Amino acid sequence: MAAAAPQANEAAALAKQQSLLDSLRGLDGLLVAFSGGADSAYLAWAAHRALGARALAVTALSPSFSRHDREQAETFVRATGLRHEFIETHEFENPLYVANQADRCYHCKDELFDRMEALARERAFSMIAYGVNSDDTSDFRPGHRAAHEHHVLAPLLDAGLHKDEIRLLSRIAGLATWDRPASACLSSRVPYGTAVTPELLEKIERAEAALRELGFRQFRVRSHGELARIELAPEELAQGLQTGMAQQIATRLKQLGFTFVTLDLEGYRQGSLNSLLEAK
Repeated sequence: MAAAAPQANEAAALAKQQSLLDSLRGLDGLLVAFSGGADSAYLAWAAHRALGARALAVTALSPSFSRHDREQAETFVRATGLRHEFIETHEFENPLYVANQADRCYHCKDELFDRMEALARERAFSMIAYGVNSDDTSDFRPGHRAAHEHHVLAPLLDAGLHKDEIRLLSRIAGLATWDRPASACLSSRVPYGTAVTPELLEKIERAEAALRELGFRQFRVRSHGELARIELAPEELAQGLQTGMAQQIATRLKQLGFTFVTLDLEGYRQGSLNSLLEAK
């Protein structure tokens, strides 16, 4: 009985995938917001499989999108052959985004969908979609409001797909993103109320690149003024606490301009800065 459970989970996930593909085939054309993460990559692959040339994956470039994420997106596109374009977004021209209040993500997604709507009109695409899934509805994500206002489709959510199912289906499809660590824009590393600037995000990006060079895989560098608070995945925390490694981390990040460097003993968790909102 115990051995049958994974097969049942796989069968259920494949059934949801079939429902997803059937719904996508009913569209005239689709632009997919593609960041290179596991969810948007799977959706872009599914749209490409269902619609072929009538699907276009679109990646937004701005100071909040790291060079590492851009490289990951480009690698995925080359491997899958899907149609893809980069566009530029200008959320940093919006004072409400720069102010970095709790609704920052709304202003980011509002800008993204404005740009994608313009591209859709120019290229005669009828719909836009993004990769929200069933697990995302339990988190604080004001960007969903922007998606609703712009009438953006949520095919993964409509198919009832959860994150673990998306990773399973991605692995079955041979997508390298099936086990890619969770990613988010660089602005998510900055506490609400602290202005986000290209210069600050560049500093954070270089700090995270240093951690990647030291061999870490799942992490965040949260910037609290002069303090860099590092969240490492639980399975990597012991490595970060080793005396020699801890010294290397501190040295590298101080060279980038941080005065204090600390390891968060709770480890990596998505949306950790949202706890500050809950405390208010």
